[in-house]
Amino acid sequence: MSGKKPKLHHLNWNLLHTFLVIVEERSITRAADRLLVRQPTVSAALQRLEETLGGQLIQRDSRRFVLTKRGELLYKECVDIYRSVARIGDKLSEDHDDLTGLVRLLVVTHVVLPVLDRALTSLNRRHPGVGVRIDVANSQDIVRSVSQKLSPFGFCLLSKPLAGLDCQPLLREEFGILCGRDHPLFGLHDIPLAELRDEPFVALACGQDGALEPMVSLREGAGLGTRVVGSSPNLEEVARMIAAGLGIGILPLASVQGALDSRMLWNLASASDGLGADLYFVFNPAMPLSAAEAAFLRIFQEQIASAGDAAIERTHAETVAPALRARADLTATQSDRRTRSLT
Repeated sequence: MSGKKPKLHHLNWNLLHTFLVIVEERSITRAADRLLVRQPTVSAALQRLEETLGGQLIQRDSRRFVLTKRGELLYKECVDIYRSVARIGDKLSEDHDDLTGLVRLLVVTHVVLPVLDRALTSLNRRHPGVGVRIDVANSQDIVRSVSQKLSPFGFCLLSKPLAGLDCQPLLREEFGILCGRDHPLFGLHDIPLAELRDEPFVALACGQDGALEPMVSLREGAGLGTRVVGSSPNLEEVARMIAAGLGIGILPLASVQGALDSRMLWNLASASDGLGADLYFVFNPAMPLSAAEAAFLRIFQEQIASAGDAAIERTHAETVAPALRARADLTATQSDRRTRSLT
């Protein structure tokens, strides 16, 4: 092979595309069929490219189709070139986007939502001039704000979809009936709900009179909370009071997974209790959206479509399985603890 650099001033880029197709099809005939041209046209294009580059690119006969070293190098470059070409449209859209504005989101606390994370990443990449503001609120306030057109979008926990709003389920949030380390029932399994109904209860304050907050329906459905001894609008403070032994309480398992793993808290609910609520994306179809908000909605819907039902299954496994493993770790001591609690 000559070390002389080929002159590429008049290189026809179509020849590179033809070469790429020939290599992918590993046949002049199949390449012609794919390119919708005659076989002699493809052969002539390959010959012109080899002449331009000053060397053979493919060793071929009736039984063999092998790239030369020069052909292998060219093929790798062609792949990179056409990947770059395929990205041109996206790059121009992303790097020269003039869209500006602010997207406002209301979100319940402690929600792990990969589909939202991906949507925000995509929004920033496509429209770097668009800002985002995320405020944390309880589900009742989120629904009220979206219903009254004060906020365009919300992510909240609901027992069921609400009339007048577009409510799209995203994932299943699992809840537990929790107690602290010093509670007599700590470490025990399969406690009947009837045995918990007279237990002192620590409530999340935003859910005490908010019919839209799932903790209310879960608590009422289980017949708990007849004697509230503590309350707070903050999940961490509710968990603190439960861990301190004030009473039992209902909280999302994902929000207290660290405390469950460290055995500061214990989940008394069994899998058959079915304590859970769905996280919904809610927006008001009657609310006019700004260009930035419309862009976010479009991108978020794309992410929902690509995610499918995987988020629900993954969230259930990530929040419930560790708690079940923690229960299994204490199986050997549960009989002793039950005996002490009865004496």
